[in-house]
Amino acid sequence: MLAACSGSAKRPALTPISQYADGRAGPLGYDDRVPAFASENFAPFNRQDVTAIALREWRMFGSPVADADPHDRPEPTSPALKPERLPGLWQRIGEYWWIGQPPEETESRWTGRTDGDGRLFSAAKDGNYAWSAAFISYVMRVGGANIRFPYSPNHATYINIAASGNNPGITAQNPASYAPQRGDILCVGRGRSSSITFSMLPTPYGFPAHCGIVVATGQNAEPFGREISIIGGNVDDAVALTHVPTDASGHVSSPEGQSYDSRYPWCVILTPRYEAETDPNSGQ
Repeated sequence: MLAACSGSAKRPALTPISQYADGRAGPLGYDDRVPAFASENFAPFNRQDVTAIALREWRMFGSPVADADPHDRPEPTSPALKPERLPGLWQRIGEYWWIGQPPEETESRWTGRTDGDGRLFSAAKDGNYAWSAAFISYVMRVGGANIRFPYSPNHATYINIAASGNNPGITAQNPASYAPQRGDILCVGRGRSSSITFSMLPTPYGFPAHCGIVVATGQNAEPFGREISIIGGNVDDAVALTHVPTDASGHVSSPEGQSYDSRYPWCVILTPRYEAETDPNSGQ
């Protein structure tokens, strides 16, 4: 009752209720699922916090590294071998959906093993409940992006929004001319859409894609030598770290647009509009 009577409490920040692939945003509303520290920006929206949140989630899943070609990684033979379905982790994925997505999204009620009505779905059909975009949305939301990020259950939505230039909170960069920085989002088309290049964006349609948050740059180590590290969700059914080869200047593609990565033809780098590089009160 005392808290209810206090006049100092703030309301959560207004955020779009929905996002559209052409860059338009739906009406603004309050989302009480977002923690106060994020919606009220107790700290400026900064690269340090976003990368730290992604790394925290990676450690929660056991710090897996997924550097093998995805075509060479066999599908687990048992649901018990899928991290997304394990005790404690399927609920965590539910938080990615619940916090990362607008309340009106049907997917906001999903978890790592259940649909919106709490029904267990078959492990063989988990592709219908892919959560990699939910993970990116969650990290951005908890990091304090608020209106700057177009939260969506599909990567293509925020790729196209960034490429359209209609959202000042996030822009799209050409991998051939821009070297990714910590806190940027590196993206690639999947399957038949793997041929999508930067010059084709924005597309007039949605397409399957995958994105990871850049958590380290300027590395010189195994397996590629010059490389960066990204963290993404739903990689081998977990939050996993992947190393990405670069040239000496940190670019993931040649000036001609050829990806240095034989596994992934990276097509775009998304750059959120951060307020700061680091949290000014970090360590205090």
